[in-house]
Amino acid sequence: MNGIRLGLVRGRIELRHMLTTPSELLQLFLPMVVFMVVIAFLRYVPVGGSTVSLGAVIMTGVLGSSLCSSGLTLMTAALAADRDDGTLLRAKALPNGMPAYLTGRTMTASAFSLASIAVMVVYALLLFDDVGSRGAGGWLRFVVVVVLGLLATLPIGAVLGSLFPNAKAAGVIAIPILALTGISGILFPITVLPEWVQWIAQVFPMYWLGLGMRSSLLPDSALVVEIGHSWRAWQTFAALGAWALLGIVLAPIVVRRMTRRGTGARIGKATQRVG
Repeated sequence: MNGIRLGLVRGRIELRHMLTTPSELLQLFLPMVVFMVVIAFLRYVPVGGSTVSLGAVIMTGVLGSSLCSSGLTLMTAALAADRDDGTLLRAKALPNGMPAYLTGRTMTASAFSLASIAVMVVYALLLFDDVGSRGAGGWLRFVVVVVLGLLATLPIGAVLGSLFPNAKAAGVIAIPILALTGISGILFPITVLPEWVQWIAQVFPMYWLGLGMRSSLLPDSALVVEIGHSWRAWQTFAALGAWALLGIVLAPIVVRRMTRRGTGARIGKATQRVG
């Protein structure tokens, strides 16, 4: 518990630093703002044979992909960078250092993910009449999907961050994330893709997060673009729950082994590079 309390303090400090650094804010939010401007042009474009606009379908799907990509990339880049410069080793040397470190990083990544989701949801509600039409039940499902999404992506991000030697190498994570965005039904209906591609997309959490967001915020008339014309609620919860369980089990093991392999020499080399 002491480690968690220290981690919350660390997380608040990191958040304050991020929110008061214009360059970091610009890097984090500029892509989202550009997308929101572009999506406004699809406001009146119908999708399939329904009355739901293509912009609303894409906007709600992007909520899921944003939650997935931010959870993965933020944790991956942070752990890789902190591993390279010796921050993880210093945290390991302190009492309750690793629980505090992981709690702080999780808090920072979760706060940014939730902030970006909140901004996009408000924008979608103002721009599209179809979004948010499912009432209280839809919003309850939305909350469950967001929580499962964080649990399914943040631990996996920690695992990936432990595998990369530095932040520069961790940058390659953007390539598979872009590929998943292209095949997961985020920017266009997944049903236009070959069936074998659809099966690949359904292995990963991004597809299920996009589907969960659409099922939470869009009316049933949007089902014309979904696989089997179904929201597949229980399959969504099961898939995200399986990824969450996998990450929760693997993350402590992988991070622990990674810190055991660290040495003081690595800190010295990292310090020399910074200097």
